[in-house]
Amino acid sequence: AVVSTQSTGIYADRLTTILAEEALSRVPSVVPKQITTPCGIYMGLNDCKDKPLCVVSIIRSGDILLEAVRKLEPGIRVGKILIQRDEEDADKKPIFFYKKLPADISQCYVLLVDPMLATGGSAICAIETLIAEGVKVENIMFVNLFSCAEGLIQIQRKFPEINVVTLSVDDTLNEDKFLVPGLGDFGDRYYGTNH
Repeated sequence: AVVSTQSTGIYADRLTTILAEEALSRVPSVVPKQITTPCGIYMGLNDCKDKPLCVVSIIRSGDILLEAVRKLEPGIRVGKILIQRDEEDADKKPIFFYKKLPADISQCYVLLVDPMLATGGSAICAIETLIAEGVKVENIMFVNLFSCAEGLIQIQRKFPEINVVTLSVDDTLNEDKFLVPGLGDFGDRYYGTNH
């Protein structure tokens, strides 16, 4: 059955909100805290906000996850990186086009968001862009919806300090370097631009 753009949007928004909640709960400044309630003691979480947070999306489908983070963390700093994979290249190598980052990005803990992690090429290129801007590797968390072992291995091999928060790990990549079983191009499905 064909899934409509409207249905894709509804369920994607739910999933991205859940994922954003999980990622924000794993920011290093979030620490356990004992909270006294009228009925007893509860072990909750407290955000010490020891360093500013920034969410950076890999344009375009990363913007979907960026908005989920912004809903939960109003006023968060925002950055954008445009990287596209070269569809003509057999390995689908990434091509960097553009970045717009906050001036104090090097002082931030960065949530790098992109819904899909296939080969890891775009994510690695974005991480290298952040590092070149002075962000410490240990201050980057990569957040995505769907990934596969190949991409996760590439990120961990190159940047073992990076925390990755993912919703799902698909089986493999096909010959076109798409996730299998996957769902195709997430941005096209969400925005209704698939042909």
